[in-house]
Amino acid sequence: MLYESLFYDKAVNHIFSPEQTVQYLLTFEANLALAQAQEGFIPKEYAQIIAECCTVKAIDMPALVAQVGLGGNVTIPLVKQLTVLVKQKSPEAAKFVHYGATSQDVIDTAQMLQAQASIALMQERLTVIIAQLYELAYAHRHTVMIGRSFMQQARPITFGLKVVTWLDGLVRAKERLAQLSFYVQLGGAVGTLASMPDKGQAIAQSLASLLGLSYHLVVWHTQRDLLAQIATTVGLLSGSLGKIAKDISLLMQTEIAEVFEPSAQGKGGSSTMPHKRNPVSCIAILANAQRVPALVSTLLQAQLQDHERATGAWHTEWETLAQILQLCAGSLAQTQVMTQNLEVNTSQMLRNIEATQGLIFAENVSLALAEQLGKAEAHERVEQWCKLAQAEGVHLKTVVARQQLLTPEQLEQLFNPVNALGFAVTMVESYCNKSQTAS
Repeated sequence: MLYESLFYDKAVNHIFSPEQTVQYLLTFEANLALAQAQEGFIPKEYAQIIAECCTVKAIDMPALVAQVGLGGNVTIPLVKQLTVLVKQKSPEAAKFVHYGATSQDVIDTAQMLQAQASIALMQERLTVIIAQLYELAYAHRHTVMIGRSFMQQARPITFGLKVVTWLDGLVRAKERLAQLSFYVQLGGAVGTLASMPDKGQAIAQSLASLLGLSYHLVVWHTQRDLLAQIATTVGLLSGSLGKIAKDISLLMQTEIAEVFEPSAQGKGGSSTMPHKRNPVSCIAILANAQRVPALVSTLLQAQLQDHERATGAWHTEWETLAQILQLCAGSLAQTQVMTQNLEVNTSQMLRNIEATQGLIFAENVSLALAEQLGKAEAHERVEQWCKLAQAEGVHLKTVVARQQLLTPEQLEQLFNPVNALGFAVTMVESYCNKSQTAS
């Protein structure tokens, strides 16, 4: 893939490669036979033969791909090839290939296995990212910077607090991922397991156990919330990663220059402008975060499925879920690189605090004067002084000092950004210490 190193994670892409996808389908077929043998439904020697033939290396992939369009899904031509392979070893065993299952059972279960494997890899990256952000937040718990509201300078915060807000979203995302369940699908034509009398439910439970999936009593052929839940959970994670990328890309602007992605040879350059340092990781994460919601929406819409087996709605899920998982995995890969050695320009943060020449401390002055003048009058006067400072091009402290309502000591306190942080430092320390205690 041309853009694999930008938008994706190679390990997760491999899970959804054609060969690996077919192998997951075959894993279902192998374990279905083994589960049936385990429950005494078919002879064990037949199950073993079927399982031995369930390797993608034995499948004619070009022929399989060519026949998918004729069958309407990949399972139908795959089962035909598998049956031929088994028949070459044992005609009797071949009678039990795919016995009692339907195409959707195979594809749904394979998707669950792929989702489970993908999310396990994603959780590993997410754990690393969270650890990196904890370290970054604590290291910068006292690093003063300007907080911004509606893209405008508002009041001072600390960079550590900004990082904690990123971190908090990812911690919740990790908890949601850990709560996901991945279910086996086995119901046969209309979900009744009628082709496996007396043994159907026991076989389904054994199959779930063999595959490391959860068992659900009622077949979910046309109740797709189980799959949609995976998509929405991953979609929320994608959005949280996008939030981080949005902030960092804005902080990398020339006029702000407070935070930068880690530098690397050949990274972030322009094809025409040698001076540029583009937010490459942010670009990839933001692109993915904008694509994922529409894909999640597709799966939410696909919940409107007809009767016991759906016409079209089920089919929309196959590539869509894969794309959601692949894109989010790619965002995690970029975020891990980005947060590992994030460059923080603390001196520029302090310089930017003075960009408004003290206007960001207007609320401090207003509150200090409220005791003397009352809140409404204090607010009105400070508002006038702000306009005067802007008109004259001088620092707000200079204008306030002329009024002689506050002492020089009070002015120093009011215009010191450290005294305008509220509980910022405490929040960061409490959040990070809480994590250490929990771990």
